[in-house]
Amino acid sequence: MRIIITGAGGFVGREICSQLLRRGDQVTGLDINTDGMLPGVIKVEGALSDAAARADFLDADFDALIHLATVPGGAAEADPSASRRVNVDAMYDLLLEAEGRKPGVRVVYASSIAVLGDTLPAKVDDQTPLSPKMIYAGHKAMMEDVVAMMSNRSAIDGVTVRLPGILARPKGPSGMKSAFMSDLFHALKKGEAFECPVSPDGTIWAQSVKKCAENFIHAIALDSVLLPPTRAVTLPAIRISMEHLAAEIGEQCSFPPSLVSYNPDLALEAAFARQPLLETPAAERAGFAHDGNPATLVGNALSAI
Repeated sequence: MRIIITGAGGFVGREICSQLLRRGDQVTGLDINTDGMLPGVIKVEGALSDAAARADFLDADFDALIHLATVPGGAAEADPSASRRVNVDAMYDLLLEAEGRKPGVRVVYASSIAVLGDTLPAKVDDQTPLSPKMIYAGHKAMMEDVVAMMSNRSAIDGVTVRLPGILARPKGPSGMKSAFMSDLFHALKKGEAFECPVSPDGTIWAQSVKKCAENFIHAIALDSVLLPPTRAVTLPAIRISMEHLAAEIGEQCSFPPSLVSYNPDLALEAAFARQPLLETPAAERAGFAHDGNPATLVGNALSAI
């Protein structure tokens, strides 16, 4: 297949490209900096908000579009206008332009569990309403509606996947407030002390980048009849406490979990580490999956570092 991917040089984008290239697909990537793209990807350098860059990107023959490029949560809060330009306006233009090149094309859109808000019920499932609070989350929710509307009009054939915490991201500035989840892996793999900014009993929904990429690739050829009318599903995830996660990482890296201390930031914990029970029957019916168990999750995440 011929797949085009925005944000192809990013953390999730690189893993998707790697898996697609290994199975023999042609991959074209758009990113503001192509240095992070893998050899074998046809590279288009430019910002998503640049109409000329989008035109070059869409000049490729393509069977499906995966849209990952985004202004992430922390950066969106710091610059709401940039979030609107990229996460809303540029994405809307991209979908219209993709429709113009290939009406009815499969589009896989990376949304986020942030659209659910940070005051969650005791259990989240397919009936839990969206209640975004962050700028990033609100813009993601808006574009979920656009994907559904354009799919209902047969302009595109959209699939929206809401990502949980994806592990383990590269160390360094990411603009993501949830970066502490991945920073824990980097510290313990090196045997370094780590001060966790949420409580030991703080719970997260997590998935490895390997499994995340597999889910995106599954979505490329998914029969859309299996999706709910919203075209959106929350990806299945492992629910795990930070203490349990630290213990599993320590076990696999042969370091004691006592390397981890806890200094909770209540606002950060409320937003990212108070995740309740999660049920995702719509995603599972459509063939999406999580890593299976905490040990596999941690092993897959460590292999990405």
